[in-house]
Amino acid sequence: MRGHHLAIYNFGLHVDDFESPRVEGFLLREPFNFEAARRADGFVGRSGYVGVPGPRSWGPKVHPRFITGSGFDDAPASLSLWASIEALMAFTYNGVHADALKHARNWNQPQAWPSLVLWWVPERSRPAWADGAERLEALHDHGPTPHAFNFKTPFCPDGNPLVIDRDSVRAKAQQNTASQEDLLAVVKTLKA
Repeated sequence: MRGHHLAIYNFGLHVDDFESPRVEGFLLREPFNFEAARRADGFVGRSGYVGVPGPRSWGPKVHPRFITGSGFDDAPASLSLWASIEALMAFTYNGVHADALKHARNWNQPQAWPSLVLWWVPERSRPAWADGAERLEALHDHGPTPHAFNFKTPFCPDGNPLVIDRDSVRAKAQQNTASQEDLLAVVKTLKA
């Protein structure tokens, strides 16, 4: 959307600690997912993690209240910006990331909260981790609104309902497939 970027924050809990063989498939795929996103049409940028090589963190990592009582101090989460909802959908549900989604039940606990939240930010701004955690909680508590929504019930930056251009999603997915064939070939050989 002109003048805005789409922010996405996702959060989940693994079935075991990061070092556990039970989540090894996730950890093996993570750098490939980041690289596939970087190559994807419409990718704007992502937050890194404090103390981890890579992009700069967009503030301290903050988790939503759903981590409370889980026994974990940290959990898998990501925060990124996209040019459009179509670009994000093309990346999310195709190629390298789709392969990770296919195996996510092996690594992630079933959850009673939304796995992701979407919202619009002005083009030159970066959301903070705390923004994502707050909006995920808002989506859980109030359902989709212009403040915090999902793919199923999206909104425009002006607050009106958004109609997703499915042809654009397909075209972007095809373009992304060509740019990540080498990554996908490796990912398909990794432990699930």
